[in-house]
Amino acid sequence: MGSNGRGFMQLSQAASAYLEQLADVRLASVHTISSYGRDLKGFMGHVGDIAMDSIDMRQVRDWLAEGYASGWSPATSARRLSAVRGLFRFAEDAGWCETDVTTGLKPPKPRKRLPRALPPEQTQMLLGEDAETSERDMALLAVMYGCGLRVSEAVGLNIHDVDLGAGELRVLGKGRKERVVPIPALAVALLEAHWQLRLGHADPSQHALFLNRSGGRLSTRSVQRMLKKRAMQTGADTSTTPHTLRHSFATHLLAGGVDLRAIQELLGHASLSTTERYTHLDINRLTKVYDEAHPRARRQS
Repeated sequence: MGSNGRGFMQLSQAASAYLEQLADVRLASVHTISSYGRDLKGFMGHVGDIAMDSIDMRQVRDWLAEGYASGWSPATSARRLSAVRGLFRFAEDAGWCETDVTTGLKPPKPRKRLPRALPPEQTQMLLGEDAETSERDMALLAVMYGCGLRVSEAVGLNIHDVDLGAGELRVLGKGRKERVVPIPALAVALLEAHWQLRLGHADPSQHALFLNRSGGRLSTRSVQRMLKKRAMQTGADTSTTPHTLRHSFATHLLAGGVDLRAIQELLGHASLSTTERYTHLDINRLTKVYDEAHPRARRQS
């Protein structure tokens, strides 16, 4: 190594110098230094304690791919790439390698979780008539599930958005995009009951359809608490959320044969790909559809 500190450097030596720089110059936390130290040790276990300038992008990429395949989460993969990337930028500045071989590498994207749908019998449990649940809450549940509303859309409804005669609901969705959705018969009946009670108790100047005990607009947090309580009362899944009801609405319609584009309109999705992500069929039904639709799949008698 020359007097300017440039020249050959082993991976283990470079990693030690980099961690020291993180601690002394960049004042990184003890947790960060410890995590990066483990990550760099793992990388060295993959490539060996070789010279920094002999490591290429393929080795880094293979290390990330093997780790991800073995169960690393996207967040873990991103952190480990960050540790190695920091090392190579440090080494490039020090002259221990010609280029940062991590340039252009990206961590894997987080896996998108499919929303969970309730079985139809569980939605029936939630919507079954019960003296313990108020008319407001029953109407709210029926509207959220029956119309596939986001919780923010449900609490944002005003009385002039409801046309019980036509059985329609005007909804203001994301991006202030307006859509009109049909109201199922059960929801119409429950809304009528709620409407009568609301007219007798609400301040005429309050336009919100669903009110809290103080006469103001109901909050999304209150809806979440109400739904959890309702699930506990009926024996339904207590992890059910307002979004679960929305996804159940879409999944049940799809299972009933409703066209995906029609469901897209009802949900207020700008892209059909978003609707496809929200709706999935179980393998048994897919097999049944395939057997019925594909002539070569039918067994010969």
